[in-house]
Amino acid sequence: MTAEHIIDRTRAYIVENFLYMRPDFRLGETDSLLERGIIDSMGVMELVAFMESEFGVTVGDDDVTEENLGSLRAIGGFVSARVPRSAMVA
Repeated sequence: MTAEHIIDRTRAYIVENFLYMRPDFRLGETDSLLERGIIDSMGVMELVAFMESEFGVTVGDDDVTEENLGSLRAIGGFVSARVPRSAMVA
């Protein structure tokens, strides 16, 4: 699993669950999910649950920051740093 795979899978999840009513919305890798109105505080919790389930990472309360979860690129870096090395190759 690569950072690109993480970004692509997370983008698909966000489009399917938060942008389904906005089919023309273009989500860039560095777009702020909160500032662009893509997710709200409840959406952050849903996103955390998805990340834990999909990628097998644990997201602690202190990890829920703009720096870690604020954009697709941030999520890709955050998850990549926590996924076991053996899973990153697949």
